[in-house]
Parts: sequence; structure tokens; C-alpha cells
Amino acid sequence: MLKLSQFITEQKNTHMEHLEDMIFNDGVEGARSAINSLRSLRDMLSGHSKTKVNVTVKWDGAPAVFAGIDPSDGKFFVAKKGIFNKNPQLYKTNADIDQYLSGDLNKKFKIALEHFSKLGIKRGVYQGDLMFTSGDIKTMSSEGVKYYTFQPNTILYAVPVNSNLGRKIKKAKVGIVWHTTYSGNSIENMKASFGKNIVSSLRSSSNVWMDDATYRDVSGNASFTQEENANVTEILSKAGKLFRGINSTSLNTIANDEELKQKIKAYNNTYVRVGSKFPETKKHVKGLYDYITNWYQKQIDSKKTDDAKQKWKEKRDIVLKNLFTDTQSLSIMFELMFALIEAKQLIIDKLNNASSMGTFLRTKNGLKTTNQEGFVAIDNLSGGAVKIVDRLEFSRANFSNDILKGWNK
Repeated sequence: MLKLSQFITEQKNTHMEHLEDMIFNDGVEGARSAINSLRSLRDMLSGHSKTKVNVTVKWDGAPAVFAGIDPSDGKFFVAKKGIFNKNPQLYKTNADIDQYLSGDLNKKFKIALEHFSKLGIKRGVYQGDLMFTSGDIKTMSSEGVKYYTFQPNTILYAVPVNSNLGRKIKKAKVGIVWHTTYSGNSIENMKASFGKNIVSSLRSSSNVWMDDATYRDVSGNASFTQEENANVTEILSKAGKLFRGINSTSLNTIANDEELKQKIKAYNNTYVRVGSKFPETKKHVKGLYDYITNWYQKQIDSKKTDDAKQKWKEKRDIVLKNLFTDTQSLSIMFELMFALIEAKQLIIDKLNNASSMGTFLRTKNGLKTTNQEGFVAIDNLSGGAVKIVDRLEFSRANFSNDILKGWNK
């Protein structure tokens, strides 16, 4: 069995995609890796893992913040996601922040610069999700309990006022959850490591509430019963049989064609956006054909010359030929995706049992209880990472206009 280290490794600040999309992103190897990653998580939750696999929580913070030492001059800085761009923007002074940022971002990064510079960072760079700064903490009451709340993005977090955690958050000027460390002799060649115990390496400060993204109580409330383990195992066995029945050429054709991959994922997202479950396999394949055909027809209709229209028709025909020549394998491919989602959801449901902080969605009709954004499974030895998210819950909430985000005051 492959280790998590052989699945997905997020290089620097690149985007980790959903586990089930590995089928389309990486072909045969991606499908095999997706199945084996779920097997490793099943083993972990059943207490039978042969290798140490940790899980981190995907906190719904915003913006992403980098803090550390610039190897070129030894100076402390904070930065946004553009840190690894060709021309990175590192904010080492308030004047740097004023030059590039305005409004609320300007204020938040000045607070981050002031307080993170006192955490004793001597080398390397840390990445985290900003949860709040001064003025973001609100209060609310529910069922006779008073809470401190903060909402950096989609999820609203709630902590009882009369708790140690609540008192720490109320006192802090800034809150952040660290999840990634970077090391290297220059910003350009830094390598990422996941799941490290970052907080223990930093100097504590009452002005900074910080936590690692490490998922806790995995061996307690989040443990599979014998029946649950058997259920997940049955689904993964089905996934394995489906995988063996797919034409490898069809899998790799999609993996090696960016246009095909993007069209398939965009089509799948039409269901995610409205919170609808995927239809049965044949209907899903037919829907994909219609989606691609309609998309290209819009492009063709928008062109003014016959030559331009003809070029788009040729693009459409190539995509349809490459994707629908073997509809049987395509159907099995989607059936495999559905099985992976089913097994993944059972694992997510179990992991959610040990949540330590109240999480809600703020809707136009009031608060709605939700779970964490999702999880990332990490191999401690290598830092390999796999993202696991309930797309019909959290991804739909991200797309929905009915869910009030942190910036909707």
C-alpha cells in the first residue's frame, strides 16, 4: 500500500484539490492514491494504522498570513499569498504595508507585523489562517450560554465566555491557526512541511491567541466501531473493483489534457453550487456531454467570423472525441468518484465528532449549525497531504448567496 507521502504534496502555497478529483488530475496513479489514502484514514480511525498518520483541521480563516525571517537580510516580515511569486511582497515595516495594502487588510497586517514579530521566530517561515484581530470579537447568546464569536470567512466560530479559551481569545489582539512551516536558504527555494507542532516552538504572548491546526482526540470520540469499519471497508472494496475495471488509457487521457480536466470539474461544481447530490452514473455522463456541448456552442455563437466559429467547432469536436469515445470507462470513472465520496463522507462524519469549538453558518434567517471546513491527512515522516472536505456542505456554503460571509456586516 502506498503511503500518504506518495499522494499529494503541496509545494509551497499551491492549491490542494479535493481527494476525488485526484482521479481526473493524475489518472491511474491519482485514482490508486485516492483509494489508498482513504484506506489509511480508515485504519487510523480503527486503531490499526501501521504508520503514524495525523489529521489537521482546515480552519476557515482569512486571509492567509505568512510570518518569518527573510534569509536574504535576516529581517522579520509578514506577507500574503503572493510571497512565492516571482516578485514577492514582504512587509517588513508599516510603510511597506501602506505601500501595498489599504482598508481592513492594512489594519490587520499591521497588527500581525507588530505582534507576530514578538513570537521569537529566528529562522524559517510559518503559514497560518488569520482568525481575528482587535475589534472582530463579538458576543452572542444561545440556549442560555454566552459566547465570544468571530467570523473571518464563511464559518462563524463560537467559544463560551466562561471558559479558559474564551478568556484567552477575548484578551488577544490577534488570533491565528498555524498549519505549515517553510525552510530554505531563500524564499524562492523554500520547502513546505505540514502538521508540525508550531505553537510549542514559539514564544507565548497574551496578545496572540494561536493554535496548531492539529486535530485532537482522534483516538477518543473519533474512532470507528467494528460495524462502521466494516461499512467503510465494503465501500473501499467496491472502489478497488471499479478502479480495476477502468481503461487506464481513458484515465490518463483526461489527466494529460487540461481542457478535459477543467470541464469535468466545472460540471461537477454545478451540483456543488446548489447543494445537490450527483445523479446516477448514466445521467451524469449524459449531463457532462450536454454541459460541454452547450459551453462550446456559446463560444461558437459569440464569434463573428466563420473562421473563428470553425476553430471553436474543431476544439469542441476534439474534446468530445477524447472524452466520450469510451463512455463505459467514463461511467465507471464517475461511479468510482461516487464511491470515494461516500467513503470520504463517513470518515468526515467520524472526525467531526471531536470538534472542540462551536461552528455555525450565518444565514439571512439566523444561525445554522455546521461542521469544520474539512481536514487534511498528513504523513508525519514526509509531510505528504491530502485534503478531505464535505463539498455538499462547506463548498456549497462558499458558493451560496444565502450564507452571510465574514465581510457581510
